[in-house]
Amino acid sequence: MIYCYKVNNAAPDIARAAASEAAMELLKMFFTFAKIGVMTFGGGYAMLPILQREIVEKNGWATDAELTDYFAIGQCTPGVIAVNTATFIGYKKKGVFGGIVTTLGLVFPSLVIISLIAAFLTNFADIPAVQNALAGVNACVVALIASSVVKLGKNTLKNSPSVVIFSVVAVLACVGSFVTFPAVWWGRVLDAVCSPSALIVLAGVTGVILWFPEGKRGGKDQ
Repeated sequence: MIYCYKVNNAAPDIARAAASEAAMELLKMFFTFAKIGVMTFGGGYAMLPILQREIVEKNGWATDAELTDYFAIGQCTPGVIAVNTATFIGYKKKGVFGGIVTTLGLVFPSLVIISLIAAFLTNFADIPAVQNALAGVNACVVALIASSVVKLGKNTLKNSPSVVIFSVVAVLACVGSFVTFPAVWWGRVLDAVCSPSALIVLAGVTGVILWFPEGKRGGKDQ
């Protein structure tokens, strides 16, 4: 009888401890993504090095391969790639509520900072020192994006088909960015094919064609 009483009284304590631990983990997730959000300049791709350090190396919430998959899916789905990636990671750890917490953590610093900048930017945007600072930040963003490309390439370009897809898409993307096609039917077709959305769809279809037969047999290490 005494044993049953102790067990019954221990159950609420265990439940409270579990709830407290879950709340602390959610709070940690919120502040981790808030730190990522406040340190990130240049959008989702520039965020990849910080995400890799905070999410993969420090906390172990995802692997390098999973982070690459989240970026790929985030690029293919509507919305901001950084927000989509944060939502995926939060959902993996704590379900729907975890996805909400990580998303709010990521966007909260940006919301505050952008609101302040929008309120005061017109007052100092023409100051030479501010323009020079923005030029320095822009150069830094290019370097961060280049670093992200290298990290993604190491985790993704592991076989000949992926290298071929990467090369073809890189060429078509450059053509679409720097070449102005004539306003005729074939020019419109090329312009549509070289658009980012079309390249994503075509690359996905190509991947299915190249890897599905071997993946179906279960012998392909992707």
